[in-house]
Amino acid sequence: MNPQLISIGKMAEMNHVSIPTLRLYDRLGLLRPRYVDEETGYRYYDMHQNARLDMIAYMKELGMSLTEIGGVLRQEDITLIEDILARKNEQIHQQIRALRSQHDAVERAIASIERYRKSPATGTISLEYIDRRFIWGMPCRENFYVGGIDAYERELTRLRQALLEQGFEQIHSYHVGTSISAADFEEERFVPGQVFVFTGSREAGAGSTAVLDSGMYACIYLDGFDDEMAYAGKLKDYCWQNGYDLTGDYLCEVLTEFNVFDEDRRSMFLRLQVPVSFRKNSP
Repeated sequence: MNPQLISIGKMAEMNHVSIPTLRLYDRLGLLRPRYVDEETGYRYYDMHQNARLDMIAYMKELGMSLTEIGGVLRQEDITLIEDILARKNEQIHQQIRALRSQHDAVERAIASIERYRKSPATGTISLEYIDRRFIWGMPCRENFYVGGIDAYERELTRLRQALLEQGFEQIHSYHVGTSISAADFEEERFVPGQVFVFTGSREAGAGSTAVLDSGMYACIYLDGFDDEMAYAGKLKDYCWQNGYDLTGDYLCEVLTEFNVFDEDRRSMFLRLQVPVSFRKNSP
């Protein structure tokens, strides 16, 4: 045996890997020992093999699997490395987009729960500045103001199926809203226009998103689906009594749902809102 050879234990120590890892690399053909003692089965390595071990470690850090690394080392083709890394790069970008989407949804959920904890009592009306928001939605097929909660559930089912088809993450479907056109709302015609989700960003899904401009909104909070029409009427009366001009569609936003407490119904906390402008007095 060459006296310059080093034991598997020393090779592992030098390269900060475990002895089982070197044995695995031997089995997979990634790094063969220079010499194996026939009597004891002990493996011995050459110092120069550190370069191959470094390359294996580098390719692992790039996200390559041991199978992919083995293929590269056998074929000795640098273009194969480039192809694998290009695919890895796209996978990483997809993971980043998914994590960004999840991060946005988590932040919206935290903000919604905080609003719930700090919101005024049910029925209290307030003026709020709401920043720009992005939504993705579809026209309602059923009037759930007439058909009730069952019709609303059917609309949600259709929306969630469409979201999956458009490439949205499932987590988006937990922050939903519905709309009524400004004209119908002013005439107190309760005909839903759209059911939608708040996406958090323009790039949240494959389909096109719409923008809800920032501005002042007249808002009223409530904690029951069945009371929406009554409280929407109170919101409209409040705007009329104070001389506010309605500048856009009426929205019903589901801030939070606590269905963990009651499996038989949606325990929704809602924010009804309508964008308004104010008439300035002449100097």
